[in-house]
Amino acid sequence: MTVLKTSLRNFFAHKGRMALSAVAVLLSVAFVCGTLVFTDTMNTTFDKLFAVTASDVTVSPKAAKVDETPQGGVPESLPASALARARQAEGVKSAEGGVSSSNVTVVNDDNKNMGSSTGAPTIAGNWSDNDLKSMEITSGHAPRGPTEMLVDADTADKHHLKIGDELRTIAQTGDFKARIVGIATFKVTNPGAAIVWFDTPTAQRELLGATGRFTHINVTAASGVSDERLKQNVTRTLAGTGSYKIQTAKENADENRKSVGSFMDVIKYAMLGFAGIAFLVGIFLIINTFSMLVAQRTREIGLMRAIGSSRRQVNRSVLVEALLLGIVGSILGIGAGVGIAVGLMKLMGAAGMDLSTRDLTVKATTPVAGLVLGVVVTVLAAYLPARRAGKVSPMAALRDAGTPADGRAGRVRGVIGLVLTAAGVAALFAAASAKKASDGSLVLGLGVVLTLIGFVVVGPLLAGGVVRVISAVLLRAFGPVGRMAERNALRNPRRTGATGAALMIGLALVACLSVVGSSMVASATSELDKSVGADFIVAGNQRIVPQAERAMENTPGLAHVTRYKVLDATVTSPDGKADDKGVTAADPTYADDLRRTTTEGTLKAAYGDDAMSVGSDYAKKHGVHVGDTITVAFKGGKTARLKVAAVTSDDSALDKGARYLSLKTMEKYVPKDRVPPNQMMFAKAKDGQEKQAYAALKRSMEKYPQYQVRDQTDYKKELKDQVGQLLNMVYGLLALAIIVAVLGVVNTLALSVVERTREIGLLRAIGLSRRQLRRMIRMESVVIALFGALLGLGLGMGWGATAQKLLALEGLNVLQIPWGTIIAVFIGSAFVGLFAALIPAFRAGRMNVLNAIATE
Repeated sequence: MTVLKTSLRNFFAHKGRMALSAVAVLLSVAFVCGTLVFTDTMNTTFDKLFAVTASDVTVSPKAAKVDETPQGGVPESLPASALARARQAEGVKSAEGGVSSSNVTVVNDDNKNMGSSTGAPTIAGNWSDNDLKSMEITSGHAPRGPTEMLVDADTADKHHLKIGDELRTIAQTGDFKARIVGIATFKVTNPGAAIVWFDTPTAQRELLGATGRFTHINVTAASGVSDERLKQNVTRTLAGTGSYKIQTAKENADENRKSVGSFMDVIKYAMLGFAGIAFLVGIFLIINTFSMLVAQRTREIGLMRAIGSSRRQVNRSVLVEALLLGIVGSILGIGAGVGIAVGLMKLMGAAGMDLSTRDLTVKATTPVAGLVLGVVVTVLAAYLPARRAGKVSPMAALRDAGTPADGRAGRVRGVIGLVLTAAGVAALFAAASAKKASDGSLVLGLGVVLTLIGFVVVGPLLAGGVVRVISAVLLRAFGPVGRMAERNALRNPRRTGATGAALMIGLALVACLSVVGSSMVASATSELDKSVGADFIVAGNQRIVPQAERAMENTPGLAHVTRYKVLDATVTSPDGKADDKGVTAADPTYADDLRRTTTEGTLKAAYGDDAMSVGSDYAKKHGVHVGDTITVAFKGGKTARLKVAAVTSDDSALDKGARYLSLKTMEKYVPKDRVPPNQMMFAKAKDGQEKQAYAALKRSMEKYPQYQVRDQTDYKKELKDQVGQLLNMVYGLLALAIIVAVLGVVNTLALSVVERTREIGLLRAIGLSRRQLRRMIRMESVVIALFGALLGLGLGMGWGATAQKLLALEGLNVLQIPWGTIIAVFIGSAFVGLFAALIPAFRAGRMNVLNAIATE
């Protein structure tokens, strides 16, 4: 009880300092809990949607997959006879055929895409009784003919659609128009898909290109019949009539959930990773806070030991303070985490993904995880200061002497830090020398961890030299005030090292990602300049429909147009090894559009009859040479034996590993209805007509907004923008760690000011003005911030340069250091230091001189 009272008294005696440390715990716990609540809410939203939309039993073609576009562009389908037989199964109350396709685009009269802006699909289908389980027609009526359609209310609101508006649907089988005759509202949350419905004959004809076929059959069980029993009955009835996938409502929902599960996991673990970085930075803040509080209470600890307190009791007193800090910060963080989740939901709503707060999901494990994580991290971070406090002898504490082991511990720490750093550098060197990117990435991860820990441990040793260099450049011009700021930063190297390390972690990641991002853009740009001969590239998030292909081919001013298709196929090498990575079919002009280097043969020869090319890595692995025969089994087609006419170099990021053959060869072995749409298309302008052809091609493709027309300049800019957007998002998440690091600087300076109260009073007494005092503290903060920035940026550039060596194995050969970003971050760190010093400097300036001098 005495220990608890002492801990509570000390906790509240330093509540301002504890509050800053609690904010670090709060932010970290909030990010973890916010991530868990946000992803759990998204899962709940999808689960409800899948559960409501699934029928008791669903029958679909065996080849149909939820998360894949069919090779032919038209959904896999089953005959109406299957529907008739399913209705005859025992225990069936009703069965109806459904038509659904996500390979569509819906546009208005201005050719504006009516789909989602978040990448969610546009789905077209037939209106059926099964839709009434999840939808309610709130305006107008269901479609009754070929010129009528129904749209979902979310899409109507987003694009200001109303009954009577005419929309054009672009499908693989052709374009067709229909007027909106009704609007349907979801009974559950729709995460963002745009959905349109037609009557059944129209959906079959326009989406499947054939009448009397369905993409699936919805079967409803009679009263008292379980889904499992119904599935068995339907399976028995359909046996021998075709190849079908028959699922219960639960199985269908699970398959749909799995299709979005990988995407959800990426979001979840990426955000938790950044939360972990914030926790790591917060550890330095907590260690510094308790180290300084322990140092300031040295005499008090000595008195406690002198009157009979044991080492264990002193140790326990400090840990109880940390426990209180962890509990308070974690509880507040859990509440803030729910707020962050709601904020993320609103942000996603603004971007086009609808998530309702009605589905807000806070599982019991979330607050428990937040509380345990926050408390455990805080107590572990406070363990070293607590242990140090317990080791202080009574007599040494009463005369304010440090422990005899301090010097020895510093030397041991330095040796350990240097060993770890050297091991990390060796790992980075090994990663840069790796022959395979997959092998090198593991060694790179080890090198990153070792060098980071090594720099953290060796930080106090580096602080002396680095701070002196920074001070010589920045502070000497400020005379005595600058020299005092330098001495203050050097007074406790361990404290300076820990404070700088907190900032170092975030900035090291910023520098590393900046180098990787800039190198990727520079490499891709260089590759485009060197390898791409086409003037224009047309591609989008869907394969190119035939009508768009014809519009491109009829564009004036083009010397040639190249079709490019990706086919599903099983490829068997001469040594008998097979893989399912498929092949690429293109027009012979592709050899001019992409200037691939060959190690054997010529690429143009690969476009001959019954010929193909392979990549150099594949050729090396399987011992393939020009003249060898490879077996290609086309999905939905025949099996071909093709001669290798070329081996293309895989020292490239463009089409790395692609296996080419001609469209003519493909057509011999793949039925017309199984030939896939073009993945993308390329074009070359006639000599001297580049500008006119570019403008004409833009006009030709206006009717198809799902595709983008780019020349090489556009392509480079888009690549740079995409990488820039990704980096900005990552920087935004890393901002959390940097905020925690700033709090660490604030806390260190605030406690340092308290520690130096008497010294500050004496300086003021001998003539140091308030302005000079504040300037001294600000300069000290700037030096600490720049120390962390210098270490972080240097470390990050080393990581980034090593990562680029691995990327070079994938064809990204250019290393580019973004000096503009690096310099901006370094200068920004100085402003971070200035900002962090504002409050401590202000409080120091307001000290009463006489009271400060009288402080013991």
